[in-house]
Amino acid sequence: MMPIGVLALIIAVAGVVLYQYIIYPVLFSQMRHIPNAHWSAPFSRLWILHIRFTRQENKILLDAHRRLGPLIRVGPNELSINDIDGVRTVYQGGFDKPAWYSVFDNYDVPCMFSVRTAAEHSARKRLISNVYSKSYIQSSASASAQGRAILFEKLLPLVEESTAVTQEPHGIDIYSVFMAATMDFITAYIFGLRNGTDFLCSKGYRDHFLELYKARNDYGIFDQEMPLLTKLCRKLGIPLCPKWVDAANKELGKWCLQLCDATTNTSRADQDFSGDPADQPVVWSALTAGLQKEQKVQGPASVLYPTALSNFDLSVASELFDHVLAGQETAGIVLSYLSWRLSQASDLQAELRAELLGLTPNMYMGSKSEQPSLPDPKQLGSLPLLHAVVMETLRLHAPIPGAQPRQTPDEGCQIGPYSIPGSVRIAALAYTLHRDETVFPKPDKWDHTRWLPSISAGEVSGEEIRQRHRQFWAFSSGGRMCVGSNFAMHEMKLITAAIYSNYTSHIVDDVGVMNQSDGYTGRPEHERLFLRFERVV
Repeated sequence: MMPIGVLALIIAVAGVVLYQYIIYPVLFSQMRHIPNAHWSAPFSRLWILHIRFTRQENKILLDAHRRLGPLIRVGPNELSINDIDGVRTVYQGGFDKPAWYSVFDNYDVPCMFSVRTAAEHSARKRLISNVYSKSYIQSSASASAQGRAILFEKLLPLVEESTAVTQEPHGIDIYSVFMAATMDFITAYIFGLRNGTDFLCSKGYRDHFLELYKARNDYGIFDQEMPLLTKLCRKLGIPLCPKWVDAANKELGKWCLQLCDATTNTSRADQDFSGDPADQPVVWSALTAGLQKEQKVQGPASVLYPTALSNFDLSVASELFDHVLAGQETAGIVLSYLSWRLSQASDLQAELRAELLGLTPNMYMGSKSEQPSLPDPKQLGSLPLLHAVVMETLRLHAPIPGAQPRQTPDEGCQIGPYSIPGSVRIAALAYTLHRDETVFPKPDKWDHTRWLPSISAGEVSGEEIRQRHRQFWAFSSGGRMCVGSNFAMHEMKLITAAIYSNYTSHIVDDVGVMNQSDGYTGRPEHERLFLRFERVV
């Protein structure tokens, strides 16, 4: 017979478990009135973990929000939000990031994207935000020289070469090309053209790199969602992530360190990079100069000291590693979907080309004797049709459609009619915000005219467009929105203008390949797209 003491202990433990996981969530939790996305949400994370691991989160949460409203409970301590006023409260309110973001600590050193507190993020952002501002990019001689070299010496010759191929299949994998172009653009701006990558002319290494990044991207969820279990399994020699994933991460990290070291060595030799403006490492220079100034003036008193100034070289590498990977993948995804959409609409291509050729100078290369020129960045940025095409692609095919979690402050907060306790994980998704039927009618349809005023087939009002811009979330919002959004928009418009000023595109093979994956990032499932280009005479 079981001793009374042991029986009492078992009953006590069972009572605590019953209260903690059943009675409290149902009867006493501040979040008990919030609609549950699944019946088990108040008691367990199993449901939300299941749909994340099976890559269904975005679509299932969209359906749940449509049924249950703008704020739903997806786990015992997790909420999903799909209301623009609530989004302002969370993201413009400076809520800190949860530990979920530690997976983005490169070399075990935080970067601006992964640091948890708003104060440290702001301190880091001040070091580089100027060189990512629209005015700086548009007036930068370095950005202009880098763009000219990459477009006219590498990208357009590659597209031109594809037009001469006569054997089947006739076309070029434009997804791979765009991933190469965006990598060359971002690394040139960060490290300078000579120290950046040359993926456009190095297909073998480019393909190798994309495989490495795919490994890194597909398995981060274990460290994000189950960090303690994942670490324990690694120590026990039974890792949840395959060992080749860790090897891929190690190789990528070493690669970025080499880019940083090469730029540092060039800096020591050239002092101020006073030669070709294309070789100016714009972001690297701003970051290192800012950290050195902070180190000299503030020292241990700086909010950056524990994670940046005390690990100077690795902090630089961690920051720039994040810029490189994020800057390449997101823009490459959008350009792939943009060219896919345009390739289905020859009339729209013609209309866009007419707008592009109206630039002075424009990017049409009609004669080999003509010296190619870049258009005025301000003119390019203000083209309404080009802007509409990019915006609609970002809306329907956001490269980061998944949840962007934050953590409620210790004192809690108010979201609509609900009082939310502290330390609750709360997240909005571009995927659901961009499919709000009250703001974007027929949200699953790619329709660039949503962003154009005075459309004859419906007279889109200025207020409707303003509401759509308020709901637009491809770059997140608030103080921690994407610091590279201006660079990305300029780069995508420049690449689009260069290609469609000179070529028409046609689909060769897209059967099933452009279905967008459901997850934090949204790449084409097969990561390829074959298009055929024809020269405009």
